[in-house]
Amino acid sequence: MKLLTIIGARPQFIKAATVSRVVAEKDDIQEVIVHTGQHFDDNMSQIFFQQMQIPKPDYNLEINSLSHGAMTGRMLEKIETVLQKEKPDWVLVYGDTNSTIAGALAAKKLHIKVAHVEAGLRSFNMRMPEEVNRILTDRISDILFCPTQTAVDNLTKEGFEHLPAIIDRCGDVMYDAALFYTKRSRKPKLELPEKFLLATCHRAENTDDEDRLAQIFAAFAEISQQTSIILPLHPRTRKILDKRNIKIDAKNLLLIEPVGYLEMVWLLQNCQMVLTDSGGLQKEAYFFQKPCLTLRDETEWIELVQNSVNKICGASKHLILKNFKQFSSQKIKFPKQLYGNGKAAQRIVSLLK
Repeated sequence: MKLLTIIGARPQFIKAATVSRVVAEKDDIQEVIVHTGQHFDDNMSQIFFQQMQIPKPDYNLEINSLSHGAMTGRMLEKIETVLQKEKPDWVLVYGDTNSTIAGALAAKKLHIKVAHVEAGLRSFNMRMPEEVNRILTDRISDILFCPTQTAVDNLTKEGFEHLPAIIDRCGDVMYDAALFYTKRSRKPKLELPEKFLLATCHRAENTDDEDRLAQIFAAFAEISQQTSIILPLHPRTRKILDKRNIKIDAKNLLLIEPVGYLEMVWLLQNCQMVLTDSGGLQKEAYFFQKPCLTLRDETEWIELVQNSVNKICGASKHLILKNFKQFSSQKIKFPKQLYGNGKAAQRIVSLLK
């Protein structure tokens, strides 16, 4: 069996690494890895291949720094060329990026079977590019690998049981990765405070809205008066902060360069709380039993909110500060196995075979 894997962004490297390790143990599966280039900065891309020992991509399309339409269109064109050459049995796509929808669409047009890992997730916010990508990818996939029962329920409500597709609750490959890399974590080569919170901010809904971005960083500045915050700053966020001349006047808010996955695992292991607009980091906070404040108006991971380990704050300074205070004053109980048993990758490979 020939499996062609499409990856392009940081979370996809992590997810793909878990499946690639399983595939490497199989003599009857050949994996072809296509890196679209969506994340091209060394700290956002190459370091993940090195640290996580992902096989070197067979193809690097080097498509980045374009509008959504231009990026997706060029990916579609170049992926189609690769597919015509490689003629895989399956195309495997992850998550909800432009790389995801481009890979799925290119495969479907050529009548190649598509498997979508992290299927069924919904924010119910169609202004999010990711929501559009995941819905369209689900609709044209042949196997829908769902991380949670909520994801399965979403597909059922949308009538997927009447479509010629397999829906499988396999668990979350990110949990596989968390278990595997915990013992391999590395402390960043920085002078760090003993106690700190971990924060990220990169989604367009926050970075492209000056008021939202200003409120988030105002909340960070106020919280940092009590507890240090470490914020690995996405290149796009840094560029927007500079362009809009948003000043960060808080000595205990430490803006650092993006870190590799092993360093991020260390930060997760050692932080007290997570503040993020990242989908993946919300789950990783749960994996490492850290309370999370989500800097969005909704989340795909509603089971975390239902179990009171995640609070939705939007970009409201008031809500961020209020929920930070609540989490800081209470002991959080983390439920077990919301995302499977850590063997999602094995199940995915077995079902593809």
